[in-house]
Amino acid sequence: MKSFTIPFLLFIICIQSCGLSETEIHVSPSGSNTNNGSENTPLQSISAAAALAQPGDIITVHEGVYRERVNPPRGGSDENHRITYQAAPGENVVIKGSELIKNWEHIKDDTWKAIIPNSLFGDFNPFNDDISGDWFNPLGRPHHTGAVYLNGHWLTEAVTKDSVLVSVGPTPKWFAVVDSLKEGNTTIWAQFKEVDPNKEEVEINVRQTVFYPETTGINFITVKGFTMEQAATPWAPPTAEQIGLIGTHWSKGWIIENNTIRYSTCVGVTLGKHGDQWDNTSANTAEGYVKTIKRGTEAGWSKENIGNHLVQNNHISHCEQAGIVGSLGAVFSSIVGNTIHDIHIRQLFTGAEMAGVKIHGAVDSDIKNNHIYRCNRGIWLDWMAQGTRVTQNLLHDNGPSEDLFLEVNHGPALVDNNLLLSDWSLLVNSQGAAYVHNLIAGNIMVINTEGRETPYLAQHSTTVAGLAPNKSGDERFYNNLLLGTANLGEYDKVILPVWMQGNVFLHGAKQGKAEENPFVFSDINPELKLIEKPDGWFLEISTDESWVSSGERQLINTEILGTVEVPGLPFVQADDKPYIIDKDYLGQPRDHQNPVAGPFAIKKGGKQIIKVWPPRGSK
Repeated sequence: MKSFTIPFLLFIICIQSCGLSETEIHVSPSGSNTNNGSENTPLQSISAAAALAQPGDIITVHEGVYRERVNPPRGGSDENHRITYQAAPGENVVIKGSELIKNWEHIKDDTWKAIIPNSLFGDFNPFNDDISGDWFNPLGRPHHTGAVYLNGHWLTEAVTKDSVLVSVGPTPKWFAVVDSLKEGNTTIWAQFKEVDPNKEEVEINVRQTVFYPETTGINFITVKGFTMEQAATPWAPPTAEQIGLIGTHWSKGWIIENNTIRYSTCVGVTLGKHGDQWDNTSANTAEGYVKTIKRGTEAGWSKENIGNHLVQNNHISHCEQAGIVGSLGAVFSSIVGNTIHDIHIRQLFTGAEMAGVKIHGAVDSDIKNNHIYRCNRGIWLDWMAQGTRVTQNLLHDNGPSEDLFLEVNHGPALVDNNLLLSDWSLLVNSQGAAYVHNLIAGNIMVINTEGRETPYLAQHSTTVAGLAPNKSGDERFYNNLLLGTANLGEYDKVILPVWMQGNVFLHGAKQGKAEENPFVFSDINPELKLIEKPDGWFLEISTDESWVSSGERQLINTEILGTVEVPGLPFVQADDKPYIIDKDYLGQPRDHQNPVAGPFAIKKGGKQIIKVWPPRGSK
C-alpha cells in the first residue's frame, strides 16, 4: 500500500469535493507521488494518478517503464465524460507485471539459481499459483502463472528440477520451489544459454494483471498507446471471473486502443464476467452455463449496464489461452483492426477456451478488420452469437484447429468478406449463419446435430427467450470463392434446409447438393500466395475471366438472407437497419447488377497483387 503525504491527500479531497473536471494529470518516472500531477510537477506512478482522476480527466503517462498494477477506483460518468489513460504522444510507455531479478548464482553448465524473498510478491506469489478451472486440461502435469523472461521473451516451465540441471536444449526452461512460510523464499532454477543473466534483462512475473479494476461497474475508461506485458493471469473460463493482462471486469463502455499487449500466462484482453462463489463449478454441463447466465442477469447483464466496448488497433501476442476473451461481458462490442498472433503456440496445457478471439455471447457485436495468425484457432464464437457480424478479417497459418468456429449458436450471424486461408477454414456446430463473399481456402467440417439445449435471446437484448438444440443447417452460402479442400458437401447431411447460390469452386473445391447452378472450375488453380513485405501483407491470386465473369449473382441483402428458424429473427444490424453487402474486403463498391464471387470486386483476369493488411485508413 502506497503512503501519501497530507498535501497530496488534501489535493485529492479538493478535486473530489470542488467538482473540478477535464484535468490533465501527468505521470513520469522522474516525478513524485507527493506532487500535484501538473506537467511541471508530475506524479511518479499511474496508480497515484488513478486515485486523483475524475470523470472527464486525462492521465498522460510519459516515457519509461512502470512496474505496477493499475486498479482504477472509478470510471467516467458517460461517453462524453470518460477517464482516459494515455501514453504521451510519441513516447514509449511500458507497464509491466514483472520485476527485475539480478541475484543469479551459477550452478553448472547453463543453469543458474536465484533466491527471492517472498516479501517481493506480497499476498500473491505466481510461482505458487496453480492454473486450474472449468474446461482446463493440464495434460498430466502442474502449471503455474509465474514466468521467467530473458530479454523480454519467456522461458518454459519445467516439470521437474532435474530437467533444468542439464545443458539447455531448444527450449530454455525454469523450475521454482516456494517455501511454505510467507516470510520464506522462492527459489528459481533457470537455463540461460551462453549468457550471464546478471548482465541481461531477466524478469519474473509478480503481478496477476497489469490494468484491471478490482471492483465491477468501473465504466467509460479509455486506455491507449501503452505497451503492457508480463502478467501472471489465471485461467479464464466462461463460468468464472475473467482476469486478463488488461480487462474490463463487468463494466460498460471501455475503449482499449493502439496498445501492444503481450506475454500473458493465459489471456491478453478480457471483456468478461464478474466473479462469484460458483466460479469454476459449472464445466461440461449446459445447465451449469445457463445458471451462469441467470446469475449474470441478476448482476445487471443488460445493454444499459454491460459491454458496449471497443477494442481496436491493438497488437496482441504471446498469450497461452486467448488473445481476447469474453463471457457475457462482451455484448454489443466491437473488436476492430487488431493484430493477434502467437496464441497458445507452446501448448503446454490445453482446454476448451483457446483462440485468438474467444467470445461467449457476442450479441450484436462486430469482429472486423482483424489480422489473426499463428494461433491454435482464429475466432471462436460460442453460445449466443446473435446479431453478430464477422467481416473483413484476414486469418491464416492458424492450427491445428480452424480459422473460424461457430459453436452451438442459433443466429442470426453474418460472416462476410473474410479471407480464411488456413488448412482448416470452418468448423460449424451451429445453425442460423450466413456466409457471403468469403474466400475459403481450407477444409470445412460440419457437425450434424448438437443435442445440447442452448439459449437464444430476444432481439438486440440479453433477455433469454428460450433454449433449443442445434439441429444443424439453416445456413446460407452466397457468392463465396472456395478453393482446394473446401467442401460444401459437408452440408448434405444436415437436418434443416440450407441455401447456396452464386458460389465459385476452384482447384478441386466441391459444391453441396443445395447449390443452384454451381460454378465449378476444378482445373483452374488460382495460385494463391500470402506474402509478408516491409509495408504489409499482400495476397497474390491469379484470376481467370472464365470464373470471374461466370453466371449471374444477386447483391446480397437482408431480404435475401431471410429469417432464421430459431429465434425467428431476420439478419439486421444492431440499429435494425437492413444489411446490404455492397462493399468488398477492401471497402470497394460491388457491382449491384452482378457482383463477383469472393471478397474482392475484381473483374479482370491475370495475376493480382492485393494489399490485404493493414486495412486502408489504419495507422
